Amino acid sequence: MLQKPNRRHCPSGPVTVEQLEETLPSAAAAVHEIIRREGEKEMRRDGLALLWSAFAAGLTLSTSFIAKGLLQAALPAGAAFSLVIAMGYSIGFILVVTARQQLFTENTITPILPLMTKPSLSRLRLVLRLWGIVLAGNLAGGALAAFIFVRLPVFSPEVLTQFSAIGRHMMRNTPWEMFTKGILSGWLIATMVWVLAGINYAKILMIFLITYLISAGGFTHTIVGSVEAFFLLFKGESDVASAVFRFGIPTLLGNIVGGTCIFALISHAQIRSDMADS
Repeated sequence: MLQKPNRRHCPSGPVTVEQLEETLPSAAAAVHEIIRREGEKEMRRDGLALLWSAFAAGLTLSTSFIAKGLLQAALPAGAAFSLVIAMGYSIGFILVVTARQQLFTENTITPILPLMTKPSLSRLRLVLRLWGIVLAGNLAGGALAAFIFVRLPVFSPEVLTQFSAIGRHMMRNTPWEMFTKGILSGWLIATMVWVLAGINYAKILMIFLITYLISAGGFTHTIVGSVEAFFLLFKGESDVASAVFRFGIPTLLGNIVGGTCIFALISHAQIRSDMADS
């Protein structure tokens, strides 16, 4: 079991990697500790506050869908322009992360590190509670955004056509492809959380680079993809079964496998080895 750092030298308030490195065996252990503390705080946060933050994140992340649709409507078709269009995907993530709103895929690592550090049924229940609240809030926010896009005269017919094209492109993936691409997406978001905890500068650039890679690679993300799936559903271009079983469940499982079962487990194993050797 990973030992906790000496509390006499590690204050409970906000700390930097450099401060924690003085009492921990490596910079990686310091990053682990920062994320672990954040996870402890989030697991015990008021449920209603979590829900509203997650709902706001679902709404905010729809700006990724908006940006891609606007760029796709304005730019010519072609491989070169598709790389430019992919940049729009990062906008929602930059807004959500800098606003510190609750995003489900960030929580595939943040509350998991406290659970791995000190496993117990009570902590597992807290993790599942956090996941359930945040996922529900994110999906509700994304659904509302998609409903507004379909029902209100906000966007031109050309942009709405591109919104549908984006959704149909995602839904061409098989459930197995949704799952495997979701693994890469979940792993990259967990990597982003880890990197952001260890740096003090260029955070927006790091968010952009990692989420741009997700978009350019066509990797599936539970929350952004849900806005696309809800849009098709409300437009009558898809059905509930496709939204849930073709996209929703496989992508959700893939994100969890990538963020929790791969990245978080490996990162925690690394820190356990550091502490054992110290």
